[in-house]
Amino acid sequence: MNLQKDTESRESKQRRAEKIIHRLYRMYPASACSLLHVDAFQLMVATILSAQCTDERVNKVTPELFRRWNTPEDMAQAPLPELIDVIRSTGFFNHKAKHILAASQMIVDKYKGEVPHTLEELVSLPGVGRKTANVILGVAYHQPGIVVDTHVGRISRHLGFTRHTDPVKVEFDLQKILPREHWIKWNHMIIDHGRAVCTARNPRCEICGLCDLCPGPYSKKGEKIPKTCPEHPERISEGE
Repeated sequence: MNLQKDTESRESKQRRAEKIIHRLYRMYPASACSLLHVDAFQLMVATILSAQCTDERVNKVTPELFRRWNTPEDMAQAPLPELIDVIRSTGFFNHKAKHILAASQMIVDKYKGEVPHTLEELVSLPGVGRKTANVILGVAYHQPGIVVDTHVGRISRHLGFTRHTDPVKVEFDLQKILPREHWIKWNHMIIDHGRAVCTARNPRCEICGLCDLCPGPYSKKGEKIPKTCPEHPERISEGE
């Protein structure tokens, strides 16, 4: 298959994005961060644990984790073998445990026990990339940011808002299209949509409330995937 050429103007994408956002608010009015936490520190730890792991699994682990060590000061003193044992079921536990310990120590030593409030400072913490930083900024500190996880990246390609697979490039593309005041809510609604309807293995275009506004779906390489949708059968692709 040949890569689809993007001929839609930015202005057209912005208008389409506004319609999509309006529908998403109706479809997922209760969308919110699904990681259980009580403050920015717990959210940081939970988000680090969520890498290559479901939020559901993380939420089963964090109650015991935070019962033992619920502040940066406590976590920085956690014995590595004990920490690994508690988070083992989240996968990649050795790396995650070392990052959590190092980030906690840095928060204590450099930031006086408070999780920093800027993207630049957050990404300086071990184990904290742009995705985790934007989660913290948006959810804990209410600062607009776009979190590009697998759902947001995949569905953004389906919607024709980006052709990139690199999360940073996807984030910058979306910043040009989505109204800033909806960035935080967009993250949560798109994730809910990715779990419920626009799934990775089998996008359910036939029941999708965004179907008539979506030119996709597209593969990770930006190639058109055949789809059938009763809302607009003229868009059925033969995979040319």
